[in-house]
Amino acid sequence: MIESQIMDPQHPTQSTPPKMYSEIAAWWPLLSAPEEYAEEAAFYQRVLVDACEEPPQTLLELGSGGGNNASYLKARFEMVLVDLSPDMLAVSRQLNPECEHVQGDMRMVRLDREFDAVFVHDAITYMTTEADLKKAIETAFVHCKPGGAVLFAPDHLTENFQSSTDCGGNDAEGKGMRYLEWSWDPDPTDTTHITDYVYILREKDGSVRVVHDRHIGGLFSRATWLRLLSEAGFQPEAMPFDHSELEPGSYEVFVARKPSH
Repeated sequence: MIESQIMDPQHPTQSTPPKMYSEIAAWWPLLSAPEEYAEEAAFYQRVLVDACEEPPQTLLELGSGGGNNASYLKARFEMVLVDLSPDMLAVSRQLNPECEHVQGDMRMVRLDREFDAVFVHDAITYMTTEADLKKAIETAFVHCKPGGAVLFAPDHLTENFQSSTDCGGNDAEGKGMRYLEWSWDPDPTDTTHITDYVYILREKDGSVRVVHDRHIGGLFSRATWLRLLSEAGFQPEAMPFDHSELEPGSYEVFVARKPSH
């Protein structure tokens, strides 16, 4: 039997947290292993360091999830990790015990501190309305020091979105996980897309269960991103995401510099 979530695909909403970040969060290292992040974390680090006016020392990550990027970036930065899911923070604490972890919503969290740089990985994709995206951008702005920079890495832009499938998974300590991922857009006129996951979870005793998990993600144009970043006070630019496993130009990130005065 498949544990499933049923939603109207023409009017998608995320009324409950995705199972990936709640009831099966402990399986995250088997879904997405830290060692798979070395190349992209090096890219993010290089871009952030180059974008800041002075060599950055402190880094705030909003939507840090299981902490896979942080497991590499912490060697260069003193990091604070913020995520909405307490279950994912528990996974990250196991991987990154030396980092400060804070539960919070990237749209509203306020730490009353400024950082040399701010990093927002693909969790920004869960901003499904322009209003929510604007709030997340404002959070990054208020936590970034003048002369610092913010890097946003959305999964998709309107211009480069294509329906796609992927699969993967890992084994460890007698357990195993495999997944099928399917991203599609039921309504190209709105600001959302859907990613469906099917997870096959094998326990140590050999028992297996299958779980369906639906994720609703935002989908905005490059112009919308640049406009919202500029309105917040940043000096933004779009930049190709350079990764050996991706077709050149298929993904973009946004680098947003905060003026020093």
